[in-house]
Amino acid sequence: MKKLLIAEDDSNLRLLYEKEFSEDGYYVILAKNAKEAISKAKREKPDLIVMDIRMPEQSGIEAMNEIKSFARKIPVILNTAYPIYKDDFSTWPAAAYVLKSADLSELKKTVNEAFMDK
Repeated sequence: MKKLLIAEDDSNLRLLYEKEFSEDGYYVILAKNAKEAISKAKREKPDLIVMDIRMPEQSGIEAMNEIKSFARKIPVILNTAYPIYKDDFSTWPAAAYVLKSADLSELKKTVNEAFMDK
C-alpha cells in the first residue's frame, strides 16, 4: 500500500482528503502544519507528499525544501488555493502544483500520475 502524507492546516479538508484517498487504497498520514509534516516525513518515509502552501508558522514551500534536504526522492505536490505561487521559482522543486477545488478529481489524478512516474 502506497503511503501518502497530506499536510493541510484546515481540519475539514484533512478529513476529506483522508477519507477520499483511503477509499482509493492509499495509506494516509495526516499533518496539521509544516513542522508536523517534516517530522512525519522523517519518521514515516511516505511515498508521496501533498502539501498546502499557506500554513501557520512555516509555509509549505519552506517545509518542502527542508524535506527535500533529507528525502530528495519523495515527490511533493503543492496543493493551494493561491495561483500566484505557480510562477514563483521557489515552487519549482515540486513534482506538481494543483489548485484547490471542491472537485478533487484534479488532485486525485495528479497523485495517481505521480505514483505512476515513481
